[in-house]
Amino acid sequence: MAMKRVATSAIRAFTSSGIPSPSSVLTRELHASPGSKKIVGVFYKANEFASMNPNFVGCAENALGIRDWLESQGHQYIVTDDKDGPDCELEKHIPDLHVLITTPFHPAYVTAERIKKAKNLQLLLTAGIGSDHVDLKAAADAGLTVAEVTGSNVVSVAEDELMRILILVRNFLPGHHQVITGDWNVAAIAHRAYDLEGKTVGTVGAGRIGRLLLQRLKPFNCNLLYHDRIKMDPELESQTGAKFEEDLDAMLPKCDIIVINTPLTEKTKGMFNKEKIAKLKKGVLIVNNARGAIMDTQAVVDACSSGHIAGYSGDVWNPQPAPKDHPWRYMPNQAMTPHISGTTIDAQLRYAVGVKDMLERYFKGEDFPPQHYIVKDGELASQYR
Repeated sequence: MAMKRVATSAIRAFTSSGIPSPSSVLTRELHASPGSKKIVGVFYKANEFASMNPNFVGCAENALGIRDWLESQGHQYIVTDDKDGPDCELEKHIPDLHVLITTPFHPAYVTAERIKKAKNLQLLLTAGIGSDHVDLKAAADAGLTVAEVTGSNVVSVAEDELMRILILVRNFLPGHHQVITGDWNVAAIAHRAYDLEGKTVGTVGAGRIGRLLLQRLKPFNCNLLYHDRIKMDPELESQTGAKFEEDLDAMLPKCDIIVINTPLTEKTKGMFNKEKIAKLKKGVLIVNNARGAIMDTQAVVDACSSGHIAGYSGDVWNPQPAPKDHPWRYMPNQAMTPHISGTTIDAQLRYAVGVKDMLERYFKGEDFPPQHYIVKDGELASQYR
């Protein structure tokens, strides 16, 4: 897909404007004052892969494709992948940066301590979706604006979730490993390979990604359930055939497959602990592309080891990048990957356009599209409250 065509459609999708109601909270002035701004971006390093695709804009080397534009306007643009520890490159720039651009795929953890040090900081932008790597309460208390490119990679993540469901249901990975090791044992795969048709699939959360997943699952003739704080529009509910389950604890034991599509908040952190997992159907399959910290790490390991969870797949870990000794790397019945679902080339182009659009509005003193705000005027977006 040509970058120009993707960028044009992305601009149309992300530039609907609106002005949220003002708050009495005292905030740091978001509208950029005249003069050069220091903008720092933290992205994953691509090394030899950076030059293999001209549209690979999400890496540190290509820096969302906005370096020439920013520097031509007199702004300073520092990009790094070095984000952790007191002596990292990011830490050197915290005291005098004005804008920090981060990404969920290589998250720079913006703690209360870092926010306190960042005296000039006005704007925190997430290139993608999901800003839980920021201490949102501390950002709100400091009067910062936090925004992300809402909708930029929802298709990418929903498609990835569907792929992971099929990988687990069909017991695909052991078969693939047989090919690599030179084996041929059909029985070792077939004894736990199933059809997706007729299975009960429940999504915990039915926001943009959850709804797209339900739409993509409908042709498979599954029994679809969803739990969310807000019931779907009746027309969409009818279109997907999904049934609303108000009580999460009542829904979960019904499910053959559970997909996590809820944001990480204080309420959802550690939600799937030992007790909740014990209530799930024995042999359940779980897909989690939301956030790793929603799961109790050791509880998942124990359930996969016992077979209570027959398969666990996702691309999110706690922390990220996952250390080499993270137990999810070595537990049985897993199909884990690094955090990749929302950083396809198409998604990168969309969130690069969205970041540039918000920077342009910031320089002009204009409001962002309202759906992009995560923290504004000292208030958190509803999904994080």
